[in-house]
Amino acid sequence: MPVEGAQIWILAGQVVELVAAIAATTIGVWLLRRRDRFGPAGTPVVAALFLTAAACLTLAASGTGSLAGSIAETIRNFGWLVVIYHLFASDGRHTSVAPIRPVVLALVFVELLHLGVDLLLHRAALGSGAMEIAFDLTVMFRLLVTVGALVLVHNLYAGASSQSRLSLRWPAAGLGTLWAFDLNLYTVAYLSNGWPQEIAAFRGLAVVVLACLLVIGAAKDRDELRFRPSRTVAFQTFSLLIIGAYLIAMVAIAQWLSFAGGNFARLMELGFLTIASVLAILILPSPKLRRWLKVTLSKHLFQHRYDYRAEWLRFTRTIGKSGKEASPLGERIVQAVADIAESPGGLLLAPADQGDFTLAARWQWPEIEVPAVALSTSSFAFFERGGFIAELDDLRSGQERHGEAAHVPEWMLVDKRAWALVPLIHYEQLVGMVVLARPPLPRGFDWEDFDLLRVVGQQLASYLAEHASQEALAEASRFDDFHRRIAFVMHDIKNLASQLSLLARNAELHADKPEFRDDMLVTLRNSADKLNGLLARLSRYGAGSVESMDQVPAADVAKSVVDSFRGGHPVVLGECHECMVTANRESLEQVLVHLVQNGIDASPDNRPVFLGLTCDGLNASFEVLDSGCGMSPDFVRNRLFKPFVSSKQGGFGLGAFEARELVRAMRGRLEVESREGLGSRFIVRLPLTAASDLYDNFASSEQRTAS
Repeated sequence: MPVEGAQIWILAGQVVELVAAIAATTIGVWLLRRRDRFGPAGTPVVAALFLTAAACLTLAASGTGSLAGSIAETIRNFGWLVVIYHLFASDGRHTSVAPIRPVVLALVFVELLHLGVDLLLHRAALGSGAMEIAFDLTVMFRLLVTVGALVLVHNLYAGASSQSRLSLRWPAAGLGTLWAFDLNLYTVAYLSNGWPQEIAAFRGLAVVVLACLLVIGAAKDRDELRFRPSRTVAFQTFSLLIIGAYLIAMVAIAQWLSFAGGNFARLMELGFLTIASVLAILILPSPKLRRWLKVTLSKHLFQHRYDYRAEWLRFTRTIGKSGKEASPLGERIVQAVADIAESPGGLLLAPADQGDFTLAARWQWPEIEVPAVALSTSSFAFFERGGFIAELDDLRSGQERHGEAAHVPEWMLVDKRAWALVPLIHYEQLVGMVVLARPPLPRGFDWEDFDLLRVVGQQLASYLAEHASQEALAEASRFDDFHRRIAFVMHDIKNLASQLSLLARNAELHADKPEFRDDMLVTLRNSADKLNGLLARLSRYGAGSVESMDQVPAADVAKSVVDSFRGGHPVVLGECHECMVTANRESLEQVLVHLVQNGIDASPDNRPVFLGLTCDGLNASFEVLDSGCGMSPDFVRNRLFKPFVSSKQGGFGLGAFEARELVRAMRGRLEVESREGLGSRFIVRLPLTAASDLYDNFASSEQRTAS
């Protein structure tokens, strides 16, 4: 290098070092009162800045090759190594990460070795060959220190927790800049066997960057600081990078072809350049490519417009409102979408019974006129297939994205306040459409609006579908309760009709007999009483409840049931003990009549059904025994007491279920024993009156224990 050029670089280096010293000193003084923002490393940071300023002044005064400059740089490195150690101590990693202390001590030892070699160089008279070896050795020591320091900086930031990184990123970036510059400087010096004066002249700039980053790290709003380039700058810069990368790749491939192409190398090189240029001219100006670049950059380089946590919390509060003051679900759905898009009002369109969409709810938009059919079936099918969010302003100006102009109704386009149409899709089915009113400051939609509104629309669609399912379930439950009551009524009426039909047939044969007429009057009176009781019990059918329980003579009930079947199929009263049970007589008779009637239906003609009453311990047991067709174990276990399942032709399957529920309501149990081809035995066990007090005491003691 010419002498004049070297002097210029030396002068430039002195100026830069002087600026760096001023910056380090100024920021060191500024940080004196703010050093607590770096935690335990606050005081070492200030001290290291002053040492760095002193090193910059020394290098500016004596030059980089002087002993004073080498000593000043060593002391500066010591200061920043202490800073790194204290930064590790800010979150306790100086004790939990074992290699930290040995690595710092090793780097200090290398710096001391470097200082010893420098002293030897300046005290001893060495030849040119020895001087070159000593220079390489000193540069090697510096490289070892810079590499070790950069490793420490990397571990400092990479191993920190997410919360600690917010405060460590700025000092770590500054120290990384400082030692990364030194790494390049000493690498070039080692490879060139000489001091790169041109690079060394800008060494002070790394100190300036370090000082500026420390200022940012000490600022109050450091955690909120982000690099936020404008979208235009980012897009243009990224486009230039792509073009530059394309040109570099094109030149590199062309050069490779020139070396490897043989005799036709020049022709192949020119042909490739021609084809690559044509492709660049055709592809790079493409609007589609430009839109893709804008969307990609916006998604990956910029802070999102929406605070998704805040939006989700507001969305949940709006939808989850309950109580008397809460708006209907339809209005809350419109409000949830409108709040996200900053719209002042909106409409909810939902499918009617005929399939066309009609107005289901409106929120803060009373003046818009909506026709009876707000959205036709064809439009419904289009939005269901695509799930497109329609921007009505674009359609008014003649622009459309997916052919939606033909499917948006005219009344939306006529009213200028209508701004957007958001479909609500649940499992690929359109369950609603939200029409948004124009906001005070209208704007266009971008990818973030589409993504958020689409996700919110799917969530709201699930709420609408769930609400519709709940209403349908409630309605089905009401119908089920009604049908169940009617089925119980029809079952009891069927039994009474059977008795009256039997009475009418026997009247044709025995109407002239006084005994028959007496029995007929008794039967008619019992039937009338049962019909009246049926009407009185109609409100509680299916609940398995009884009105009241009294002391009932069990033998009288058994005899009454047998007498009710007199003149028909033979029903025989077997063993009958006299005892008192606590039950509802009407319900007990209903149970026994049903069981006897079932035995009659399952038995051949003239084969008797037996009814007996015994007392065993604390219970009275009514046994109904028949020798009919019997039942299989599977039927008894899985179908006998299941409503609306019957083995009889035209049966309702309610009698056994109702009988069991009534017995349970009287604190008893119904047992079944049956064999196919042999017959069945039903046992109704009810507590004796004498044991009722004992049952009541057990029940009250269990309640006290539970409480």
